Amino acid sequence: MAIIDKIKAKARADVKRIVLPEGEEPRTIRAAAKILEDGLANLTLLGNPEKIKAMAHEAGVCVCAADIIDPAASEKAGEYAAALYEIRKAKGMTEEQAAKLVADPMYYGVMMVKQGDADGLVSGAIHSTGDMLRPALQIIKAKKGMKTVSSCFLMECPNKAYGDDGIMIFADCAVIPAPTAEELANIAVAAADSARSLAGIEPRVAMLSFSTKGSAKHDNVTKVQEAVALAHELAPELALDGELQLDAAIVPEVGELKAKGSAVAGKANTLVFPDLQAGNIGYKLVQRLAGAEAYGPILQGIAKPCNDLSRGCSVDDIVATVAITACQAQG
Repeated sequence: MAIIDKIKAKARADVKRIVLPEGEEPRTIRAAAKILEDGLANLTLLGNPEKIKAMAHEAGVCVCAADIIDPAASEKAGEYAAALYEIRKAKGMTEEQAAKLVADPMYYGVMMVKQGDADGLVSGAIHSTGDMLRPALQIIKAKKGMKTVSSCFLMECPNKAYGDDGIMIFADCAVIPAPTAEELANIAVAAADSARSLAGIEPRVAMLSFSTKGSAKHDNVTKVQEAVALAHELAPELALDGELQLDAAIVPEVGELKAKGSAVAGKANTLVFPDLQAGNIGYKLVQRLAGAEAYGPILQGIAKPCNDLSRGCSVDDIVATVAITACQAQG
């Protein structure tokens, strides 16, 4: 069974409520109909109710089971504005600014999640990553014990020789351009959580570099070595090792040669890249050259699940991301 089918089955087993701020977007409406029909989540669509219903009718789909809310006319707007003001007043936000922001579906949706009226949020079909991340990071923030919100990709490779039957986690590929050692350590711990909660695999985390166990000397290598030490302090029980070159991380013979005795080398299923350039290039290489399925970016380390879509996303991409978000909300 494909990993996304396992995720969908998990979502159906404990149905959560997901808010879709882009309720008037055509792909989102078609995806919502599929999600409701498949029982993957309960949905709240944000936007003008009459417009959404008319668009659904025109598309020949049914979103009747969804809650449809116009943020500008919502009974909750005052409550959300007051809560937002309390959260952001130390940063200079006024009550008037808070009231204006909650009329924006993106901020309204994030406040729904913050206030417990939704379990998670999916957006980005018509919003930039920055526009989607900003309210999530300002309002929901990192989960307890984590100082960094990052991202991962859930990879499913047709060549099942690597990872766990071809399943791997790649992090961070979308959020932090140049992570510090502390941020890398947080990314590693969050990626391990993602491996367990999403992929259903026990993580073996490789902290990647162009060096293996001191084979090269450079500040970039030192940063990864420091991150490894910090990650061990954060999660001493975690199977994590580094710094490792990619081949030493995933190829058994190379791992045995370059990092003999490592519990991770040669069999890693969770790869932590040293910076965003490496991570973004890495996942796209595997996706394009190896024909892997790449699900993400999936936010990790955040207190409640909010996930971004590519503006070029398909209906199926939205359905998959909602299923993933629902599983994250199961905790």
